[in-house]
Amino acid sequence: MTPFGITAPGRILFGRGEAAKAPALIRACGPRGVVVHGANPARAAWLVEALGPDTLALPCVGEPTLADLETGLTAARAHRPDWVVSLGGGAALDLGKALAGLIPAPGGPMEHLEVVGKGLPLKVDSLPFIAIPTTAGTGAEATKNAVIGLPELGRKVSLRDDRMVARLAIVDPALTDGCPKSVTLASGLDAVTQVIEPFVSVRATPYTDALARPAIFEGMQALMRLMQGDDPSARDRMAWVSLCGGLALANAGLGAVHGLAGVIGGLTGAAHGAICGALLGPVLTVNREAASGAARNRLDEVCAVLAEVLGSSAEEAPVALQAWAWAQGLPGLAALGVAEDQHRQIAVAALQASSMKGNPVPLDLPALHRVLAAA
Repeated sequence: MTPFGITAPGRILFGRGEAAKAPALIRACGPRGVVVHGANPARAAWLVEALGPDTLALPCVGEPTLADLETGLTAARAHRPDWVVSLGGGAALDLGKALAGLIPAPGGPMEHLEVVGKGLPLKVDSLPFIAIPTTAGTGAEATKNAVIGLPELGRKVSLRDDRMVARLAIVDPALTDGCPKSVTLASGLDAVTQVIEPFVSVRATPYTDALARPAIFEGMQALMRLMQGDDPSARDRMAWVSLCGGLALANAGLGAVHGLAGVIGGLTGAAHGAICGALLGPVLTVNREAASGAARNRLDEVCAVLAEVLGSSAEEAPVALQAWAWAQGLPGLAALGVAEDQHRQIAVAALQASSMKGNPVPLDLPALHRVLAAA
């Protein structure tokens, strides 16, 4: 067996009601802190009030940009926090994770951001970071990177360091109850993508296989149930799949869906989960066309699982998945702001994306063009 390591939060609490333990566990890290929350501050009021007057609340109203990070960093450093908590979706988790890493750092974001900055490792330990997701999709509570947008450059890049992994992740599915259908669909397809791509990744390990393989069926089945109406049991299963995806991608990487999605998100500002959902079926199709041997076997296994849930043949599963997602209201790439004359620019940039290194087969420009046209 090939040697492998495991990157994961220091402690994970999973289950309904576990969020009630958050205030006491957070206060054990010190009296002063920052809570990063989503666009609606009312959803975080219970935690901010429980943590007391030495808590600074910072909003994250969309996927974080470099300007958002710099603004938050100025306010947070002035507050002199002992810890950072994120309560929200993947965007809030990414912003909080970046703040926790950069508040004690001697330099600014450009010292550490990949691609557009120097990409240097952190010079000092991150502040304790506590992640409490309120959507089931990104798995950001389990990863070591924070995605930051630079709209003026049409790019999304990562701040990445092993020391940025959460000290504590609290995954309470009750916090996802009542999530709007469109958000549930987009984030759920992201979660499904993030158990499929690590399973077929060239970096897959026995650990990531154990998490990802059973979660493919579980996630697709739960998501289909949630499209019929809210269901606490399906919410629980979807939250578990999202966590599995975060743990799996942190250790096995991703693939062409995320390689393309990062570029498209930077260009359009469209929601990450919706982009991944639009790309998943076409990427599966193109990967299967190009794959052979063990890689093809894994892709066939994924398609067989999807076919079982969707009621299609394995051969038609990628197309059936795309048709189902569209029928639930998922927009295609054109509706998300991708013009046909941008396809080449996107494909060229995606070939350089770090996620592409995990794809089960190398894809060339014509293959990526076919993905974009189909999506």
